[in-house]
Amino acid sequence: MDTLARAERYLQLNARLIDRLRFEALFAGAPRERVLDVLRCYQNPDGGYGNALEPDLRGAGSQPEPVEVAFWILDEHDALTGPAVAAACDYLLGVTAKDGGVPFVLPTVRDTPRAPWWETDPGETDGPPGNLVPTASIAGLLHKHGIDHPWLGPATDFCWAKIADISQTTPYEARAVVTFLDLVPDRARAEAEFARLREAILATVALDPDTPGDAHFPLDFAPAPLRLPLFEADVLDRHLDALLAAQSAEGGWTGNWLIWTPVVAHEWGGYVTVQRLKTLRAYGRLPE
Repeated sequence: MDTLARAERYLQLNARLIDRLRFEALFAGAPRERVLDVLRCYQNPDGGYGNALEPDLRGAGSQPEPVEVAFWILDEHDALTGPAVAAACDYLLGVTAKDGGVPFVLPTVRDTPRAPWWETDPGETDGPPGNLVPTASIAGLLHKHGIDHPWLGPATDFCWAKIADISQTTPYEARAVVTFLDLVPDRARAEAEFARLREAILATVALDPDTPGDAHFPLDFAPAPLRLPLFEADVLDRHLDALLAAQSAEGGWTGNWLIWTPVVAHEWGGYVTVQRLKTLRAYGRLPE
């Protein structure tokens, strides 16, 4: 049984409906409309997304990070446009901090089940500040699709200012920075900042594909070919070989972070499996 067939079987047995439909639309020729219909069920009346679209945030209420997840799904189906996106941007505008960015997570998370890393500081009496995670990735995706919304200009200014202050970084922040710099229209500025930060970004990357634990690998930073020269071809090839070899006996892939409650093993497994298949196809390792 080939890679796609094994993955399809895994998804049928384990994944959420939205990830099964993503697979069908991306790899089996099904229309995208059913994916978009199901995605709407994760969107709240305030325009934001919640309802465990990001599996480690179990609450129904909106948070910034599930907006990023929704936008990546819309992006993969060339559907990052229309009223749902405008409503999500309106939501972001309403939760943006004074500095122009959206927070990593909002204090409302305290009242909901969630993974232990989704925390806010009770001492932040004015609310949490903006964060490049997820502001930078969301802004990059909106720029990619030419979205014009009042949230985007100040968010972009926030990203440039925060990126300019970076000398050392962390893996998740670095991944958000790479997304922003790869997609933002001001290429001269993006390439200058990338050149300055390349070594700091690479310092967060696990170049050995056998690195254990919550490691961040080249294909996490470049799940599809980048405009930015972050990795050499031989590095990517080595990790693509490792990715193919990492497909489980059941046919899927999963995250390498803490699985803190049983249901997220299935929800993340389905989501990550579709992501890994997309990466393999983007680099020519799967048939079109």
